[in-house]
Amino acid sequence: MQILLGLILGGVVGLAVHFALPHRDTRGAALAPLAAAAAASVSWTVVTWAGFGVDSVVPWIVAILASGATALTLVPALSRARLRSDEATRRRHGI
Repeated sequence: MQILLGLILGGVVGLAVHFALPHRDTRGAALAPLAAAAAASVSWTVVTWAGFGVDSVVPWIVAILASGATALTLVPALSRARLRSDEATRRRHGI
C-alpha cells in the first residue's frame, strides 16, 4: 500500500515537469506524469526491498530523484524527436 505514495509523488513531479518544459503541444499531457510515476514506483520498490521503510527519508529522496531524472530526460528527447519528425513531414509535403 505504501507504494501508492511513490506513485503519487512521481505523478506530481512528472506533472510539474510537463508544465515547466517547453513544447507542451508536441506531447501528450499524460506522458511525463506516467513516466515519472513508473520510475518513482520502481525506485520506491527497490529501496523498500533494500530494507528502508516509509519512516526513512531514503525512499522519498530516491523516488523524487528517479522521477525527476526520468521526466527531465525523456520529455525533452521525445519533444525534439517530434519536432524533427514534424519538420521532415513539412519538407516532404512542401508546406
